[in-house]
Amino acid sequence: MGKLKIAIQKNGRLSEKSLDLLGECGIKIPNGNQKLKTVSTNFPIEILFLRDDDIPQYVEQNVADIGILGENEVWEKDRNIEIIKKVGFGNCRMSLAIPKEESYTGISYFNNKKIATSYPKILKKFCDKNNLSVEIEEIGGSVEIAPGIGLANCIFDIVSTGSTLLMNGLKEVEIVTKSEAVLIKSRNLSEEKQQILQKLLFRIQSVLHSRENKYILLNAPNEKVKDIISLLPGIKSPTILPLAKEGWSSIHSVIKEDKFWDIIEQLKEHGAQGILVIPIEKMIL
Repeated sequence: MGKLKIAIQKNGRLSEKSLDLLGECGIKIPNGNQKLKTVSTNFPIEILFLRDDDIPQYVEQNVADIGILGENEVWEKDRNIEIIKKVGFGNCRMSLAIPKEESYTGISYFNNKKIATSYPKILKKFCDKNNLSVEIEEIGGSVEIAPGIGLANCIFDIVSTGSTLLMNGLKEVEIVTKSEAVLIKSRNLSEEKQQILQKLLFRIQSVLHSRENKYILLNAPNEKVKDIISLLPGIKSPTILPLAKEGWSSIHSVIKEDKFWDIIEQLKEHGAQGILVIPIEKMIL
């Protein structure tokens, strides 16, 4: 049986999270990212550790069948590949930043400015759309130092927390787009590799569902059960079990984590007690 070749970032912000995702999918990977490639011991997959900006090219050329990388690299390289799934991590902004002592007057500020970036295609598309006349200075790394050394007036780069900008005397003034990690694939997968990919996608989806949802248990007076379950729809419907204490029930359900804090007060107002929220390891729908 053939192996599905997946390219992930050798070093950097997405490398560890990509390996963690595969691990949560039950895929055992020996040697970590200390080698250029390794083979799973329990799933038909071979992992290639590459520079993130090389991954689109290798997937297009079928050196790798699929890859995990930031959307920003997919957009910048503009290769003939297919994005098939967002994988739930690597969220960042792609922003324009200027020296902190400068007054920002709106997007027209950038007219006739020299902007340093590692993403010239994305920047040019943005500038063309907004009728900005700029000079783009393409550099490979350490973009944030460009204004300080006189290479450019401002920068366009990835921003996560903004701390690197502050350390270099810059401030973020315009969010151009947002990016996150995605799974891409070649447009020329064999039927055999497509089947392996579907098995992998099933596992990834189960992991992502488990991250987004939590298992919730609570006790409620019977006269309030109907009101409470209207707040907790569950996957199909909540489970209701009688407690030893007469007139009370235990309600079990699944809830999206980002919804829980919105309804916690409502649950308490309806008499819910002993509320437990528990992580879900895997979730199959």
